[in-house]
Amino acid sequence: MGLSRDRTEPFGTSIKALESALGFSFKNPSLLRQALMHLSYCNEHGLEQSESYERLEFLGDAVLELAVSTELYLRFPDANEGELTKTRSSLVRRETLAQVARRIDLGSYLFVGNGVETSNGREQDSVLSAAFEALIAAIYIDQGNEFTRQAILQLFDAELAQAEQTGGPPENPKSLLQEMVQGQGLNPPTYDLVSSEGPDHGPVFTVNVLVNGQVVGTGAGGKKSEAEGAAARAALATLTGQV
Repeated sequence: MGLSRDRTEPFGTSIKALESALGFSFKNPSLLRQALMHLSYCNEHGLEQSESYERLEFLGDAVLELAVSTELYLRFPDANEGELTKTRSSLVRRETLAQVARRIDLGSYLFVGNGVETSNGREQDSVLSAAFEALIAAIYIDQGNEFTRQAILQLFDAELAQAEQTGGPPENPKSLLQEMVQGQGLNPPTYDLVSSEGPDHGPVFTVNVLVNGQVVGTGAGGKKSEAEGAAARAALATLTGQV
């Protein structure tokens, strides 16, 4: 996976690949199609706004929050409200949802307009996180609450395991990188903006992170902060030998 799919291909072809990644088949494939439909695609193809994934996104946000809240409540019996809230926020925030979405290659299945396509918008955190929430809602409507809860736990297995191992939310990648670098007696990392492309409503920023003047990671995102976080994650993976 990881290749961008031709949007002219029959929907049935791509739906089977995504269902394979999810591990089940939809009873109502039209729900999945709607979950993959970006508003820009609807606008360019004369479809109603309600046919995009935005309404599903609204529902999926609530479904995700309930499932994650319940799981954290059960996994951390000694955590107070503030600790649970902080951990939940780290798991359902845009960057984490986009990270999970990339693991199932969700961006390559999206139906997007030309403007989003040319600006690589299907890989932006904002687009991926919204589509992921819509996907969760589609699963919820199609398969019911308990099935969806189990699916969410499976999709978030790595993030939940990390939270359980560390006893709280995962730390900010920029903070982790700075601690690693300064722990080696080096100066703090610096972030350089390489480029800003795409339309005003959907820009894509590309950022390099440097240590001692050497580029150790590159990242992209719909905001400079997202791009810097992505660059820091790439640098951490490189410096810890995980790539």
